[in-house]
Amino acid sequence: MTTRTTTRPLLDSPPIPVQAKLAAAWTSFMFFYIYVDYLHLYKPGVVSDILNGIVFVFPISVTFVVTTLALLAVPMFMVLLSAALPPRANRITNLVVATLYVPFTVYNVSGAGSWWPFYVLAIVLECVLLAFILRTAWTWPRTLATPADLTAAGRHVEPIEANR
Repeated sequence: MTTRTTTRPLLDSPPIPVQAKLAAAWTSFMFFYIYVDYLHLYKPGVVSDILNGIVFVFPISVTFVVTTLALLAVPMFMVLLSAALPPRANRITNLVVATLYVPFTVYNVSGAGSWWPFYVLAIVLECVLLAFILRTAWTWPRTLATPADLTAAGRHVEPIEANR
């Protein structure tokens, strides 16, 4: 008696470049960042405060709006920079910016009041994304430079003699 078996082909999982992982993480961070700000508008009193010219404790002014836009622009540009910068600059930029955004993210819990579960969840999830960015940038794979790589980079390489 013959038993027929069918083997399902395995799904291919090609490696994802570090730059793509970082750009995707910053994109996720931006979406989450924007949705948290949007959902914050459902908190009672927030819209009336905005209509009265106040956001949290800050008066709405040109300075406030420009500062807010600048703070939103940083992760937005990190999507682009993560995909476009050369590896060394990319790694350093991601490590610095993600590190600076951790305390900025945690600050958002101030004024949470009875809505603390919403803000704590938002902060935890944003910090998970920032931790992923930090870990990915920190563990960026390294390769050994070959004499051809160094010469192409404009560095002088002494030829290796066979019998030294």
